[in-house]
Amino acid sequence: MKKSFADLMEIRKRTLNQVNLRVDNDGGTRVVVGMATCGIAAGARPVLKAFSEEVTKRELKDVTVTQTGCIGMCRLEPIVEITVPGQEKVTYVHMTPEKAARVVAEHIVNKQPVKEYTIGAAE
Repeated sequence: MKKSFADLMEIRKRTLNQVNLRVDNDGGTRVVVGMATCGIAAGARPVLKAFSEEVTKRELKDVTVTQTGCIGMCRLEPIVEITVPGQEKVTYVHMTPEKAARVVAEHIVNKQPVKEYTIGAAE
């Protein structure tokens, strides 16, 4: 199937938007998903995708979605750490794509961490 120039430009735009989500923005909110082998095996890839899609859908310009290696608590994977300027880092555990949407809405947009998903609630 042949693509028109407009089709190719739209693909380029979507790709750049995804890449820009992963470029650090000084002073903005950071979403870091543990993507070591243990995290991937526990389902971290769909969680990372869900955060990226939700941030894009809401057009949140000051949010970086990125990945890291092992966070060190394999039994609690998938793990997501969120750092909002002026607040302490919050660590979410046993994350799912559905939980990611709620975390974006409540924590990132409304600055209210979802306590029942945090590491303290899981212990």
